[in-house]
Amino acid sequence: MNILIVGCGKVGSMLASELSRMGHDVAVLDRDETHFDLLDSDFTGYTISGVPIDQDVLKRAGIEGCDAILAMTEDDNTNIMVCQMAKEIFHAPTVLARIFDPKREKIFSTFNIHTISPTNLTVDVVLSALTGSYEAQHASIGNATVSYYTVYPQKEWIGRYLKDLKLPDTHLLGTLHLNGDFTLIQNDQETLRPGDLLIAVRIID
Repeated sequence: MNILIVGCGKVGSMLASELSRMGHDVAVLDRDETHFDLLDSDFTGYTISGVPIDQDVLKRAGIEGCDAILAMTEDDNTNIMVCQMAKEIFHAPTVLARIFDPKREKIFSTFNIHTISPTNLTVDVVLSALTGSYEAQHASIGNATVSYYTVYPQKEWIGRYLKDLKLPDTHLLGTLHLNGDFTLIQNDQETLRPGDLLIAVRIID
């Protein structure tokens, strides 16, 4: 697939690196070109710096030929505008947005835009840890459906570096600590602590 990721922060850069390794054609757009330093060294896509809600910038990023647009900036308003433009102006077949304010999900659903809310995900994981229940969250990316879920780590994993943890057919995103903090797997110095929950993602179809 041809995929455009808007926002090259911790989440956007990690997505871009993973999708690139999976063989997709990936472009990353960000206002600040220094953010591209977050991309893994084996990233094979290309990068564009500029204002993400500028039509000419989006065209330069190849939006007209993309199969999927992922709005992953840390600003909900920017993500909303990018997704609206992708749908209404460029008629992108698949649009996915990250939003921090769960109340804005209704706005996205009006435009038939799939969303992932880190806020809701954290709440679901904490409730799962407290009640012992299991509930996966699903999202569509291009023609694929991915499942986000929690993994209770094995005892022998405690103290190991997060970046060294591997599960078959699963990509680990990070760990949720007892104090509510979330750490990405790519943090080179972070180790798994007692009580941590791992957040994982798997392509299910």
